[in-house]
Amino acid sequence: MKTQRDRFIPDFPGKVSKHSASPSPKTMKKRGGFLTFARIIGLMIILAGSVGLLIAVGGTCYLFPHLPSTDKLQDTHLQVPLRVYTRDQSLIAEFGEKRRIPLKIEDIPKTMINAVLAAEDKHFFKHPGVDWKGLIRAIVYLVRTGEKGPGGSTITMQVARNFFLGREKTYLRKANEILLALKIEQELSKEEILTLYLNKIFFGQRAYGVGAAAQVYYGTTLHALTLPQVAMIAGLPKAPSRFNPITDPAQAMIRRNYVLRHMHEINYINDEEYDAAIRASITAKLHYSRSVNVEAPYVAEMVRAWMEKKYKDAYTGGYRVYTTIHDKWQQYANEALHKTLLAYDRRHGYRGPERRFIQTIQDESSGKILGDLSSIGHLIPAVVKTVAEKSVHLIAQEIGEMELPWKALSWARHYQDRNEQALKPKTAAEILAPGDVIRLQKTESGWSLAQIPEVQGALVAVDPQDGSVRALTGGFDFYHSKFNRATQAERQPGSSFKPFIYSVALDAGLTPATLINDAPLVFVDTELETSWRPENYSGKWYGPTRIREALIHSRNLVSIRLLRKVGIWRVLDDLPRFGFDRERLPSDLSLALGSGTVTLVELASAYSIFANGGYRVSTYFIDYVLDADGKQIFKTQPLQVCQNCRSEQEQSPNEGIIDDLAAVEMESLPENEEETKSATAERQPHIALRAISAENAWLMNSMLRDVIRSGTGIRARRLGRSDLAGKTGTTNEQKDAWFCGFTPDLVTITWVGFDESQPLGTHETGARAALPMWMEFMGKALQGIPERKLERPNGLITVRIDPKTGQRVGANNPDSIFETFRVDNVPQPATTTPGSGRITEKLF
Repeated sequence: MKTQRDRFIPDFPGKVSKHSASPSPKTMKKRGGFLTFARIIGLMIILAGSVGLLIAVGGTCYLFPHLPSTDKLQDTHLQVPLRVYTRDQSLIAEFGEKRRIPLKIEDIPKTMINAVLAAEDKHFFKHPGVDWKGLIRAIVYLVRTGEKGPGGSTITMQVARNFFLGREKTYLRKANEILLALKIEQELSKEEILTLYLNKIFFGQRAYGVGAAAQVYYGTTLHALTLPQVAMIAGLPKAPSRFNPITDPAQAMIRRNYVLRHMHEINYINDEEYDAAIRASITAKLHYSRSVNVEAPYVAEMVRAWMEKKYKDAYTGGYRVYTTIHDKWQQYANEALHKTLLAYDRRHGYRGPERRFIQTIQDESSGKILGDLSSIGHLIPAVVKTVAEKSVHLIAQEIGEMELPWKALSWARHYQDRNEQALKPKTAAEILAPGDVIRLQKTESGWSLAQIPEVQGALVAVDPQDGSVRALTGGFDFYHSKFNRATQAERQPGSSFKPFIYSVALDAGLTPATLINDAPLVFVDTELETSWRPENYSGKWYGPTRIREALIHSRNLVSIRLLRKVGIWRVLDDLPRFGFDRERLPSDLSLALGSGTVTLVELASAYSIFANGGYRVSTYFIDYVLDADGKQIFKTQPLQVCQNCRSEQEQSPNEGIIDDLAAVEMESLPENEEETKSATAERQPHIALRAISAENAWLMNSMLRDVIRSGTGIRARRLGRSDLAGKTGTTNEQKDAWFCGFTPDLVTITWVGFDESQPLGTHETGARAALPMWMEFMGKALQGIPERKLERPNGLITVRIDPKTGQRVGANNPDSIFETFRVDNVPQPATTTPGSGRITEKLF
């Protein structure tokens, strides 16, 4: 029996009290079961880990040898678009699906690098290619939620995926990605990996790389970006469509602020910078290409087509093509063509609005009306809101509400046809009504009512010393009509073709003083029972006329008789010397009036022969081509005029002639790398061959200068230069209007007409429709260029002649004039009374 004392003996540590209760058999059984279960779980975990490790090791051993070589990364050629430049290295155009501007790591601002690291991989410079902690977090998140979590992909893994792997979401692809990332980190430096990433990654809107992203979204370079703009770009790779500031500004703002917050947390930016940036509004706006410095879309398209034929990777190989285009002259060409076509359009009246809406125009509805309209030829669309007596109130695209005064409207006579004009309008209501959709033109005095011209035009300017195209425009607006009228339109040249007939006549022994009868002609075709009665433009005839006078005043009847005298077949045989295609020339007397077909570039090449002293050069527009590494892989070797060379005079004029503009480039293109190296290292000039004699060229120059001094091109005297020469051209019914003019330094051809070959209207001759374009261009292009006339060759002599007979006379003849002849063609002294008018030479 237990005593009271026994009951209060304390328990000591490590000693079981006799008073403590012993575990029950049931409790002991539970404890044993738990330990057994723990041992089983532990064994399973060890087994699973061992199996996982074996699988990982085995998978690595299997996959690693099959990984692609990372050598490709060290010789990476990024897909860079084709870029076209002027001779002054100003950008004309860019072609390619992917917009990319490759940059070196030292060219990328530190702020941009920090923003990308904060957004995509803040531990980039610490991990070995794989962020194991981030990867484990992503796996745990995936197991717990069933969704992909953040933190699983490093910049190195993204490089591996973008360069070597697809975007399919499989565990095998992820394993390959991890292994590739580890391999890349072993073979490339962190800076090299980051450079690849920043140039390769997609930023939406066809922009690849940070350089292109800055251009596409902000129209500038990386160094000009603000902190909020940098953060906006850095946030795009995560989801370029979802976080795009163009398509979803709200989501883009959230993502940008996320990047800024992370930059602040990592201490890339301070409190003040963060507060200012977080409050900034979105300023992104789509810029379709790098800033185009020179507007020459027709030239750009010519380059694109040529490059596509020559290089399979034309749009992705990063080629830079440098053309022969002169910056300022191209601008002058564009302005001259626009001004001329708009002036023609005004002369013939206002055809009315493009569209007309009946409902009242409200501010909000104007946007919908103008939304699908774009600027054409720098003419912006606008919609009329209200009409007053002498003004209209309208809403213009990109400008907003504005008032158009009477001086901007008063020109708009109602269009009747191309030969008649309506009465001048007296009120604005006679011209426009509310709801009218119109076009506005920016002038020196402000905005003015305009309309998109139906008429078209083209201009080509060429250096006659080597054929390089200095300016070219093929229409009013390339994006409205891509047809290049400078190179593709084969039109009748009209009277602008006559100088080549006259040049052949000089070679046949005729002189500028040869008399040809200017009298009516009738040609009857008995088989067709028709007749041809050619006339001079004036409808008059002038009797015996010297060849010089006939060319100055563009006498049709003299030209026909001249062709008949020299012989059609002789002329046809000689015309290819000027580069004309005989297949497109008629074999009848209409040839004298320019009834064949030519292009502007063909005429430019042909007139260059007169300008440079008789040498045939071929037009070309590509100077050289660089590859993505800046190595010159192509250089045009043009035919060049060499006044002091003798060898070309001994060669046939037709030998080695390349007949069209595109052929020059193809002929010059090296076929392999060896030829490229030798051609680049040692370039010998190609000497242009003589097409006509120096005496012939000088005499033609002299006569064509007289066209401007006192003939059909007299309006060009306003330019105040004595070295200008040229010829007007007008076809039947005024369907084509030309002016072809030059100095020894510049040949310019202008044309105006309708694509459908319709009449331009009464009095719309070359002198009225095309010469103003030539004058507008040449007046600016020749500024600062000294006057220079063709050097007179030794084989010429100037004597006095009787202007009525063309015969040589003495100084005692008061009516005598001076004329120049070849030494062997000087006329004999007259045997009749001076000034009697007796003609001893047979008239043709």
